[in-house]
Amino acid sequence: MAAGEYVSVQSQADTEHADIAREKRELELQPEHELNELTSIYVSRGLDQPLARQVAEKLMSGDALGAHSRDELGITETLRARPLQAALASAIAFVVGAIIPILAVLLAPKSLVTEVSFVTALITLAILGATAAYAGGAPIAKGAIRVAFWGVLAMGLTAGVGKLFGAVI
Repeated sequence: MAAGEYVSVQSQADTEHADIAREKRELELQPEHELNELTSIYVSRGLDQPLARQVAEKLMSGDALGAHSRDELGITETLRARPLQAALASAIAFVVGAIIPILAVLLAPKSLVTEVSFVTALITLAILGATAAYAGGAPIAKGAIRVAFWGVLAMGLTAGVGKLFGAVI
């Protein structure tokens, strides 16, 4: 999980770096075009043309690349991709999320291990989905159902592949 998260977020970071490098080249080669581009962004956000031009000129005189990164590309220092941080968060979430089903399996009677592990994993997924939705201000039931659905789908696919290759479940 952490490795996948790292690769995914690193790919996003690579794209951000490439976009910023491209923007830097454009600022060096076509500063007037970039000024017009920034002005049009501010006009589209509701400023009149003269004020938008004034704002664009002022921002570009200080930190042109920062202004374009933020307002044209949508890249800010606060929201930049951080692969190691994402991987660590994913690893911690994976471990915490796995503890409950593992404990349930260890404590379950041998004859019910499969059923107990499935039900416990499903409940844990729903709780984690609801918690994430609550933390993000989204509908709790929708978050719980989404995470539980995709978790059950992943478990089913994993079990199917296991059976295909003769693994004992």
